[in-house]
Amino acid sequence: MFRAVVRTVVPEADALDSAAWDELEGLVSESLRDRPPVLLRGLRLFLRLVQWAPLFRFGRPFTHLDRDRRTRFLAGLQNSRSDLIRVGFWGLRTLALLGYYGREQAARVIGYHANPRGWEAVER
Repeated sequence: MFRAVVRTVVPEADALDSAAWDELEGLVSESLRDRPPVLLRGLRLFLRLVQWAPLFRFGRPFTHLDRDRRTRFLAGLQNSRSDLIRVGFWGLRTLALLGYYGREQAARVIGYHANPRGWEAVER
């Protein structure tokens, strides 16, 4: 289910192999490791909402929608009148982006070279 969200948020994720997916999911798991249990329960509940809510609009769960319908559904969450739904969407989107762009290969492709010195490392 999470992979379908990642593929919708970052279409380039379609090209990931098994090892890259393992790395992506490991990064997300690591980022959630020390989060409070109430936040993790909320995330699981939100993922269930994302999976089953499209049934009412499209007649299918999220993982059985084509990319266009998945994108439209997520856009609806992003623009929801409910603060709770918008916060849930942005949290899920952030995890998808963290997992995809946090991978070593993605960082190389986009030219990201993190340095512990931050902006001090940039020559002016």
